[in-house]
Amino acid sequence: MDKKQAKQRFGIIGEDSELERAIDIALQVAPTDISVLVFGESGTGKENIPKIIHQNSKRKHNTYIAVNCGAIPEGTIDSELFGHEKGAFTGAHDNRKGYFETANEGTIFLDEIGELPLSSQARLLRVLESGEFIKVGSSKIQKTNVRIIAATNVNIQEAVKEGKFREDLYYRLNTISIQLPALRKRGNDIYLLFRKFASDFASQYNTPPIQLSEDAIETLKQYSWPGNIRQLRNFVAQLSVIEKERILTSIALEGLLPKNNARTPVLFEDKNKAELSEREILYKVLFDMKKDLNELKKITFNLIQKEGNHELLNTINQSIFNQEPILEDAKQYRNNTIEVEESLSLFDQEKKLIEKSLLKHKGKRKNAAAELGISERTLYRKLKEFGL
Repeated sequence: MDKKQAKQRFGIIGEDSELERAIDIALQVAPTDISVLVFGESGTGKENIPKIIHQNSKRKHNTYIAVNCGAIPEGTIDSELFGHEKGAFTGAHDNRKGYFETANEGTIFLDEIGELPLSSQARLLRVLESGEFIKVGSSKIQKTNVRIIAATNVNIQEAVKEGKFREDLYYRLNTISIQLPALRKRGNDIYLLFRKFASDFASQYNTPPIQLSEDAIETLKQYSWPGNIRQLRNFVAQLSVIEKERILTSIALEGLLPKNNARTPVLFEDKNKAELSEREILYKVLFDMKKDLNELKKITFNLIQKEGNHELLNTINQSIFNQEPILEDAKQYRNNTIEVEESLSLFDQEKKLIEKSLLKHKGKRKNAAAELGISERTLYRKLKEFGL
């Protein structure tokens, strides 16, 4: 299989030089059993690289398994990967084969490898070095012959420095590294992908395809696409269903693009620019809420101090606070303070946010975790912590 055939088979659109190089490297290492580590932001199509490698290797007729390490709860990931014996833990009613036993002589793709717990990393290193593993609850050593390809969208080197990822495992996985470019860096590929998605959705929904004017094409290219190809595809799907106009101008497109055009963090960012922790984000949310409330208080007091504005004040009070009209006697407010019952407990606010997100997504933890900006394993831990 050459590069052109690989792109056609796996639906890869684009002619960007970095993308072409990534596919070239994948095809070159495919006939070997060398471990490969794929780097790239979320939504760049990292899952295509291990498929290309597997289908061009001597293992192509054997099992291929893709595992999202970030989607499996920490307490069960060892069982998923290596299997368990009957009675190994509560709920282990039967013996179970893990992915490494099932995929013997085949290929395993470990996505989001940076989310793998340290204890599981030690087990994985043993597989890489000797092909040996032990099921959970067993003392018997088993052998497997599996090729491992891993991917990450985080800075693994920084994780190694912080003690969150084993250095020996990093170097063992990173025999060959492949970097996939972010969509915003792929220039003309953005419009090529847009046209492909527009054509696909037009056929699916039996409607004329969405088209762009010349100036709209430039607007499309200038947008940062923080969600990369996944975001672009969803955006085109939205246009294909909702928009009545099938030819969009630059002005029309700007009005439809998400307003937050901030770029996602780069793969190897400065340590001082690291993302906020969950706790810091919640503190920021609470601070902003309190700031907005204080602004609202100031407006209320200014209205009270002006004669003839009591009727307007009552209207505002009813529509915003959903309470009974404020008493007209402004003397009650001479200290210029309003007592508002609000819980600033971080525990309560965090629990409330998680409950709302789960309710919105009808209990689907994966979707809720994505909206909250945390991993599904972290959400699982929070649910246990809050007793939800």
